[in-house]
Amino acid sequence: MDIQLSDHFTYRKLIRFAFPSIIMMIFTSIYSVVDGFFVSNFAGKTAFAAVNFTFPVLGILGAVGFVFGTGGSAIIATTMGEDKPEEAKRQFSLFVWAAAIIGAFLAFAGFFVLRPILELFGAEGELLENCIFYGRINLIALPAFTLQYAFQSLFVTAGKPKLGLHVTVAAGVTNIVLDALFVGVCRLGLGGAAAATALGQCVGGIVPLIYFARENTSSLRLVKTSYDGRTLGRACTNGSSELMSSIAMSIVSMLFNYQLMKYAGENGVAAYGVMMYVGFVFVAIFIGFSVGTAPIISFHYGAGNHSELQGLRKQSMMIISVISVGMLILAFALARPFSKIFVGYNQELLEMTVQGFAVYSFSFLFSGISIWASGFFTALNNGGISALLSFTRSLLFETAAVMILPLIFGIKGIWLSVVIAEIFAAGLSMLFICLKKKKYHY
Repeated sequence: MDIQLSDHFTYRKLIRFAFPSIIMMIFTSIYSVVDGFFVSNFAGKTAFAAVNFTFPVLGILGAVGFVFGTGGSAIIATTMGEDKPEEAKRQFSLFVWAAAIIGAFLAFAGFFVLRPILELFGAEGELLENCIFYGRINLIALPAFTLQYAFQSLFVTAGKPKLGLHVTVAAGVTNIVLDALFVGVCRLGLGGAAAATALGQCVGGIVPLIYFARENTSSLRLVKTSYDGRTLGRACTNGSSELMSSIAMSIVSMLFNYQLMKYAGENGVAAYGVMMYVGFVFVAIFIGFSVGTAPIISFHYGAGNHSELQGLRKQSMMIISVISVGMLILAFALARPFSKIFVGYNQELLEMTVQGFAVYSFSFLFSGISIWASGFFTALNNGGISALLSFTRSLLFETAAVMILPLIFGIKGIWLSVVIAEIFAAGLSMLFICLKKKKYHY
């Protein structure tokens, strides 16, 4: 039997409902991981560094999907909690088309801004040209990538998290199979990796569009809608935290690459790329849990079920804490074997990666609470606090740390900066959770 947003949630039921969203986010995170694996092993470390340099820029452009996915889902779920199903469908349709149109515009603009952005952050020569080549192929699929990000949240709100999981897995498998074919077998290098990623994103963005355009068994579908600036503005405000988080993470990644080029050259960028890949997957678990639980929180907030909100807050924080400890242990266990998969062909690079991992891993102990807290306030339609938490965690704290600590500790300061930033962000998140208990009755 399908779990409904209106149900009473136990630990078991909450995990079951959020699990498909977690897997969805993991599969979405593997795009650059799979590209990185094949490119590193079949095209070398310069091409590998190009993937790591370029993907943050693409992440910024595609992140608009999070605005209409997470911000829009909170509005839709609240409307459903108020028992207004037709209005919820119109809102859903508005957000989907807005994501597609803005994604197309950003894809066009991306062709012109890609080179100056990459040059600004230190790419030059062969590395720069590889970045441009890889990035422009991916830009073709950017509207679909934007829709894929949006549908990851909207599938959950529609009561179809398992269907969303199936679509995302299909997109991820498409990327993996085509990477193996284009890069591993046909030896097409960066171009093959970019084409594989773009086609995988098309599966993730276009298949859901077809599903919701037809009669279906979910609570949502595409219907006739019209421009509603106020509702779009609410979604943008509400989802600004997720947009800020994605943009900030991408900017910080580029700052890391800039600092690493200065302190360790291409080896540093490649080492950080391996750590990012583990980070993508681990952080995707936290984001997936946040995305999976957000519609439940929004529904019960809209319905005024304060006791259920209290239970959801306590259960979520306990689950996040257990996962965080498990991730730290797993990161230590996987550091060397995972690094060998990507850079085992270069002993100096391998040792740099493993040493950096030993420090970087501690960030997983603190990042979960900050990510969940930001999503929690988005679900409560408080985009201001959510954006503040995302801004301070992903941009302010990490930027300050990565620019200051290397001056004191050298390259070790770059790895340490992530940990320090996450500790400050977790503390700020807990402060706001405590301060807003009375207002939201959780």
